[in-house]
Amino acid sequence: MLSIDPKEIPTAKLHGYLLGAVAPRPIAFASTIDAEGNPNLSPYSFFNVFSANPPIMIFSPARRVRNNTTKHTLENALATKEVVINVVNHAIVQQMSLSSTEYAEGVNEFEKAGLTMLPSEKIKPFRVAESPVQFECKVNEIVHLGNEGGAGNLIICEVVKLHINEDVLNDRGTIDHYKIDLVARAGGSFYSRARDGFFEIPKPIATLGIGVDQIPEAIRTSKILTGNDLGILGNVEQLPSAKDIEEFKKTTEITISDILETNHKAAQAFLAKGDVMTAWKILLAK
Repeated sequence: MLSIDPKEIPTAKLHGYLLGAVAPRPIAFASTIDAEGNPNLSPYSFFNVFSANPPIMIFSPARRVRNNTTKHTLENALATKEVVINVVNHAIVQQMSLSSTEYAEGVNEFEKAGLTMLPSEKIKPFRVAESPVQFECKVNEIVHLGNEGGAGNLIICEVVKLHINEDVLNDRGTIDHYKIDLVARAGGSFYSRARDGFFEIPKPIATLGIGVDQIPEAIRTSKILTGNDLGILGNVEQLPSAKDIEEFKKTTEITISDILETNHKAAQAFLAKGDVMTAWKILLAK
């Protein structure tokens, strides 16, 4: 394994490792205005939501690595203490990318990217009309993490109003992950389309899984079952009873082999289909 002291490599190379490893990242499409009211629009992937009560989002316009200058977004946030964070979906990803061009101060990125300025209701910066969700925010605090190129500036924002396009909601009134079709940022020029990679994992909150440490050793040390397989097996609250296993052996059409690896492969196939209890019964049948 490659081990690196961050202080011993160029910042640009470290930046590349960070962006490549911590990915995909949501995108804050940040709309601000300067002290004269000129609009600015730029995307940032050092971004996430950190609190629901109060509703807090943080994004970071880092100082440029190549020349240690600051972004217009940071300067505007310092001057006006307001920002709209617009989410980015696949329908506007190319326009979002175009807006990241380093145009001169005073150039309107809304116009350059062909996006529509929509007046906000509680703050002065404009919303991106084409964005499916827009958060009007007051800037509570800005934390400067350093003075050298690559240093972040945490813009801590409190949401004072949010706007959601009804087209991305499901019948329950919640956001449908497929309809909203969000995109995320990776390293270099790479992005990911979130809905193409969704999968579900039952949350171990309402239940108390037995844990991998309680899985019988012959299963836990399997050469067939992966760490993910063991994680699924360890998320059950209890193992099938001896009575359940005997009944399974009498009624199942599945062949229980004398060869351990064969049973592990069969169980793995049921895990892939989400049938965890059948997998357990195969593994525990003798």
